This record gives sequence, structure tokens and C-alpha cells, in this order.
Amino acid sequence: MLTRPQLARPLRAACSSLSGTPRLPPCYTPSRTYAISIGPQVASQNQPVPRVYSERRTYLFNKYTRIFKSSTHSPCILIQHANFSVPRFIQLRKDIAAAALKHATPAPSLATSSPSTKEPELPTLTVISTQMLGATLREFNTVDPKMVKGLAEMVQGCLAVLTMPNLNPPQLNHILRVLASSVPPPPPVKTPEQLAQQLRASTDNDIPGRRIKRQRAAPIPELKVIGALIEGRLITAEGVKDVAKLPTLDTLRAQLVGLLSAPGAQLAAVLNEASGGRLARTLEGFKKSLEDDGSKPTDAP
Repeated sequence: MLTRPQLARPLRAACSSLSGTPRLPPCYTPSRTYAISIGPQVASQNQPVPRVYSERRTYLFNKYTRIFKSSTHSPCILIQHANFSVPRFIQLRKDIAAAALKHATPAPSLATSSPSTKEPELPTLTVISTQMLGATLREFNTVDPKMVKGLAEMVQGCLAVLTMPNLNPPQLNHILRVLASSVPPPPPVKTPEQLAQQLRASTDNDIPGRRIKRQRAAPIPELKVIGALIEGRLITAEGVKDVAKLPTLDTLRAQLVGLLSAPGAQLAAVLNEASGGRLARTLEGFKKSLEDDGSKPTDAP
């Protein structure tokens, strides 16, 4: 009976000391995201029309719709994040609440003239599921369709929405600084010599025939503002920074009242001068000066 000859198991090609080229550590794979489509829905043969969502998806759909519809009076700041852990989100919410309290305006009370003792409403940070974002934007037909399309193209990853109770530019400016300081600075770019030295250091301790220990790159958290929905209009990230530099609405109203009342005050001054009031006062002063000069005794020669 003939037997098949046993072949020797080949050596692992992954071993850097035996193979010609060393194996680099695998790169970090980002979390999964869904493409956002706002086109008309295409129903399959067995799919009911209109589409029926599960209880969880129905809740998210109604929640996201309510958030976007409230952008007419409550600004919605669009934040793109990556590798942001749950503890970081918890700390970020605390920092946003602390920053908002410094510039929060108390709610006016009609019952008494004193300020209301009710705690001011704080901004809310909501993590958006991109799986349901497309369906929400598809039904978000209360604004310009071009704006909805621009919003869908703006989102390129994980998304969070910061909903503010009202438009308060100083408060928004403070929150933007909190968002910028919530992520560590990016690591410095390494030169080719530093990369080669790091690669040699990682391959010096390799043992022939033993698998190389996998080294995963540490995820770097990222957080940036990509735009905002303010008063039903889509604003880019640069526009959000410009809005944050504006004064409060009360200051703008006072400036507007001053601009509107200035021409009226100037017109009243012109009419007062034209009515002869200034001329009469000038003549009256000249008359008194003449009377004073005439009442002085003259010196004898």
C-alpha cells in the first residue's frame, strides 16, 4: 500500500527575521458608518408601502425629526466625531453644561419683576445614528431641498448634534472652545528616519519561528464642527465661527433702536434750530451783555 509522503510544513512567512520583508503593524480600522441617501425610496416586492419601522427605529426617526424641525428657533450644531469613547462623551456633556451656565440668560417671569429662580435650559448633545439619518432627511421637507442635500453631503462619518435652547453667540463661542479643547492635539508627524528607527526597534526582538506580536495603533479621538442649522438655514463651519463672534440679541436690538432713533433726534434738533429758538436765545444773551455794559459807571476824565 502506497502512502503519500509527508511534506514538511513551510516556515511562517510572517516571521520578519526569515522573510525578506518585515510585516508592518495593522492600521486602525474605523467604526462602521452608513451612506446617507435622500433619494426616493425603492421598495422591494415583499416590503410594505409605506415602510414600517421597528419600535426602536420609529423612536429614533421621530426624535431626529423633532430635532431638525426645532432648528428654526433652536440652533443645531453639527459635530463629526471619530474614536470618541463613552467616558469622553460624558465628560464633554459636563463641560458643555458648565460653559453654557456662564452665559445662560434666565427665563423672564411675567408674575414678578424679579428674575426667575427657574434653572436655565442647557444645550443637549445627541449622538445621531447615520442609519436613520437618511430616512429623517428624506421626510424633512419643511425647508429648502438644496439645504437638505447639502446637509447629507456634509456628513462623512459619525455625527452628533448639539441643540441649543436659543441663539446666544457668547454662549456658542464658549462652547466651541470647549469642543476644541476636548480632544488631544494631533501627534507630531514623524520623519522617515524616525519611522525606520521605530521599525528596526520592533523587529530586533523577533524570534525565528514565533509569531510576531500584533501591535494595534492607539485610536486618536477626533471632534470637529462641520456646520449648523440656524433659523432653518444651513451654515458651514466658518459661518458658525462668524456667528459666535456676534453680540447678544439684546445688544443687537439696542443698536438697532439707536440707529432708528438717531435720524429722529437729528431732525428734532434741526427743527428746533429752524423754529428760531436758538436765534432768540442768542439775541437775549446779546441784549443782556449790552445792558451790563451800559450800567457800568464811566470814569471821569
